Order: sequence, then C-alpha cells, then structure tokens
Amino acid sequence: MNSKPIHVAFANPKLEKDFEKLKQGKFEDKQLYEFIERAILDLKKNPMCGVKIPRRLWPRGYIKKYQIKNLWKYDLPDG
Repeated sequence: MNSKPIHVAFANPKLEKDFEKLKQGKFEDKQLYEFIERAILDLKKNPMCGVKIPRRLWPRGYIKKYQIKNLWKYDLPDG
C-alpha cells in the first residue's frame, strides 16, 4: 500500500471554478460534474487507472508548461 498521500489538482484555478459551476448547471452539466468527481475519486484510489499515453505522443506544450513526468488518459462515461 502506498503511504504517500495522493492529491488530484486542476491545472489552473479557472478550470477548477468552471468545474464547480457545473454543479449548479443544467442536467447535462450536473451529470458531467458527477462523472468528473467520480474520476477524481478513482484517481485518488489508483493514480494509474486509465490509459498510459506513450511519451512520443505527449504534446510538447504539456511537457514545457506542466513539466510532466508521465501522462495518462481517463475516459469519462459518454465521452
């Protein structure tokens, strides 16, 4: 079992605010909020859930802007 705490964060504060606004939106917005919330919980349980993206496919902008060391894709329902 991993003893390090697992943190899931948004890339920027505006993205997090937009995510929180989904909770108050229409049915589809609320549903998307729930899907993303479930994804966050899944990632906290297992940070390697999803599909690992091969390094050769990483966008250079991600590497430069976020200094990523690995990249995974998590598919949302009805994605």
